[in-house]
Amino acid sequence: MEHVELSGPELALRPWRPEDAPAVLAALRDPQTAQWNPSTMPDLAAARTWVRLRADWSAGDHASFAVTDPVTGALTGSVSLHRIHGDEASIGYWTTPGARGRGVASAAVRLVTGWAFDTLGLHRIELCHAVANPASCRVAERAGYAWEGTLRESYRYGDGRRYDEHLHARLATDG
Repeated sequence: MEHVELSGPELALRPWRPEDAPAVLAALRDPQTAQWNPSTMPDLAAARTWVRLRADWSAGDHASFAVTDPVTGALTGSVSLHRIHGDEASIGYWTTPGARGRGVASAAVRLVTGWAFDTLGLHRIELCHAVANPASCRVAERAGYAWEGTLRESYRYGDGRRYDEHLHARLATDG
């Protein structure tokens, strides 16, 4: 899969670059981000690996974007399509502390979702989040992802515990 850049009124999405590693290290060390992400980020070398893996779209099974401020270029988050298989995928995201509460995650998810339906020809995209993370539920709802149910103890998060998750999804036919 070829890299693309996407943009909206208040954000720019681009493939990850090696120079993003320090900002990723800081973001994934934030306690709230670390809680809801399984990635541990012990040092800059780990952040470099994280960035390198997300920048490599060659397998066609994921498309990961750095979410940035369109004016300053500062990292404000991450959004990734993953487990792309046939016409289905999953989507995940996080935002930096300074970007929270500004609609960055919802806008990024909407932008990638539209691209995935229009360009990749996907039909269904799933979004899961811990029930204990109501902010992610708001992101899903604002991005047009319908709630479909609760998955019991379905995912182990950053604190090592399994949490129930809400399953949301969008279909290309949802409009």
